Amino acid sequence: MLKYLKPYRTFIIVFLILSIAIFFGIYSLQTPEKMLPIYSPRDINPELVDSTVQHIGIDHKIADFAFTNQNGKIITQKDYENTIYVADFFFTTCPTICPKMTDNMVWLQKQLKKYPSVKLLSFSVTPDIDTPEVLKKYAIKKGVDDSRWNLVTGDKKEIYYLARKSYLAVKTGKPEELYDMVHTENFILVDKNKRIRGFYDGTNLNQPSDDPKVKNMQQLLADIIWLVENQK
Repeated sequence: MLKYLKPYRTFIIVFLILSIAIFFGIYSLQTPEKMLPIYSPRDINPELVDSTVQHIGIDHKIADFAFTNQNGKIITQKDYENTIYVADFFFTTCPTICPKMTDNMVWLQKQLKKYPSVKLLSFSVTPDIDTPEVLKKYAIKKGVDDSRWNLVTGDKKEIYYLARKSYLAVKTGKPEELYDMVHTENFILVDKNKRIRGFYDGTNLNQPSDDPKVKNMQQLLADIIWLVENQK
């Protein structure tokens, strides 16, 4: 049998190589390449978008800011320039979703040890209570890594304005409600160009979400790693 096939050995080898190449070619075409959307106000539920920015269809970016962190340092957009980061809104006395969110952010911080360039940013929505001293005690208690994670406080109206008009993080009602209490479970992934790349349920570590646009923490980690590897 082998003697009979010997004259056809070259043909068989070439045929097998071509077959394997065709198989993987078809497989790659059927397997879509992972992509992360770039979110603008037009892509978001109108309830989450302030009327003054609803017209923005492209090029929505996080506005400039300046707040004080847990170490008394002024943190601005310059500290997050050309940086992939995750933002959220919380307060230290929150008895409901915030403890879970902070625990999950600590989990994320641990998972990102191999990616030191990725940062975290948590805005206090009760800045009158959450002074830098209070934030420092909270940071120590929770195990916050000061080198990559800033807990910030400052002017309440500026924080609320940023939450609603830049991060698109919470529902917006009437204009007079713009500076009402911000309380959201959303984690927002921001890329190096200050663009929003995803929304994630900060209370959900690994369970499927009812809303396909809102992912869990495991998916957030995967998307961060993808951004790090693809956004040069």
